[in-house]
Amino acid sequence: MGTQRMNYCMECGTKLTVKPLKGEGDVPYCERCGTFVFPVFSTACSMIVMNPEQDKILLIKQYGRKDYILVAGYVSKGEDAETAAIREIREELGVETAGIRFNRTHYFGPSNTLMINFRVLLPSEEIHPNEEIDDWQWFSLAEARKKVRPDSLARDFLVGMLDGEYHFHDEKYSISGRK
Repeated sequence: MGTQRMNYCMECGTKLTVKPLKGEGDVPYCERCGTFVFPVFSTACSMIVMNPEQDKILLIKQYGRKDYILVAGYVSKGEDAETAAIREIREELGVETAGIRFNRTHYFGPSNTLMINFRVLLPSEEIHPNEEIDDWQWFSLAEARKKVRPDSLARDFLVGMLDGEYHFHDEKYSISGRK
């Protein structure tokens, strides 16, 4: 998982050089500001939304796409990930959460995004989706596994949560007690 180095300082626009930093290796450095510049990336959250009995998972379709995915959204500046997840559920599904639990993170290179995944419980199966949601459906755990978009980060998080074993870019992570 390589990260792309920045070429210019975000503060002053000066072309960055590379300078060794103890314990960090070679790091981009702004001569004008006199500061090291660490990688910048987006942060988003995705949610495995479950009913109160935890025997169904809500999957959605958005933006005219044909595949079912997880509810997701970007973390706003100054917002923690849990607050962003709760806000996204409120905005997109029109309901409050009954519980939230951290699941897993994964850096997604194609969009330069750190994705933070949560399992979210709703107080009932009744939702009030906003205009961002084209379609939605509650699926049994087995059905959700089959219906979620194949070869996607959403699938990796969902199947990983169900199995307790995560596969990202051919890497295998096993976490006991995460079923």
